[in-house]
Amino acid sequence: MYYESKILNVELKKAKIHYIPDVVYSQIMTFEKPVELLHMDILQPFSQKKTPAIIFITGGGFIAANRARMPQLRMFLAEHGYCVASINYRKAPNSIFPKPIEDVKSAIRFLKSHAENFNVDADQIALIGDSAGGYLTAMAATTNGDKIFNVGENLDQTSEIFAAVDLYGVSDLRKVSDDFDDKIKKLRARSGAVEALFLNGVPIFNGDGGSVFDNDKSANEANPLNYINKKSAPMLLMHGSADSLVSPSQSDLLYQALKNAGVEAERYIVPNAEHSDDYWIQDEVFELILDFLNNHLKKCS
Repeated sequence: MYYESKILNVELKKAKIHYIPDVVYSQIMTFEKPVELLHMDILQPFSQKKTPAIIFITGGGFIAANRARMPQLRMFLAEHGYCVASINYRKAPNSIFPKPIEDVKSAIRFLKSHAENFNVDADQIALIGDSAGGYLTAMAATTNGDKIFNVGENLDQTSEIFAAVDLYGVSDLRKVSDDFDDKIKKLRARSGAVEALFLNGVPIFNGDGGSVFDNDKSANEANPLNYINKKSAPMLLMHGSADSLVSPSQSDLLYQALKNAGVEAERYIVPNAEHSDDYWIQDEVFELILDFLNNHLKKCS
């Protein structure tokens, strides 16, 4: 007896994605090592033409930088035609402000200078970051194209970006817990709070120590609101109404400052969403991010 096979008609809707892990984008010195390698993992869509690119900056409370995080969002964007490079960066307390921001700028310059290797359009690069990564995204976006925090080799390779997405990120480190009760505010005002370690380091080794309230000069230098100008990149900001780690008012501070300075910005509140919970992997969130990126990175293609 002969059995007929079934036919499965397939419509070509997706392109293949090449996964390129462990690409070294910078070599830096840290308190821990004389030479430390910083890496990015790249999702590269198979395409006959150059693709826009996104650098994803992971969160981790300034003390962790696991570039493997948020794979669903990264793959979603790669499947929609974006080259996505997820990076790690220097962390507190071994490295403090502004070292991680310098790393973000280095990653931008690396991707631009190696655009041909990854089939990337160097004039269509954006950033996405969540939590602490959202803060670093905001710092890079507000200082867009400026030489501030833009140190290292190949400074002729500009760190300019064309859009930025900040997911529940910090803005003013002194106001991280403004929406919370007095108990949380006291905890976040200690010298051992992660934002304090990021800003002031550890006494003797790499900083003066202290809380985020002990050094107004450093706190002001680390505040993205203080760098907003006409060159700042357009930004999409999103925050959960139930966020218990970063006050929702943090993204509103940045949003209001951007709008008042004439910088294009959108802000969305996600009702009931906590900090980096399941709300952030839903289709509505992904589609909104994609629409924002398409409006700013693909409008010239």
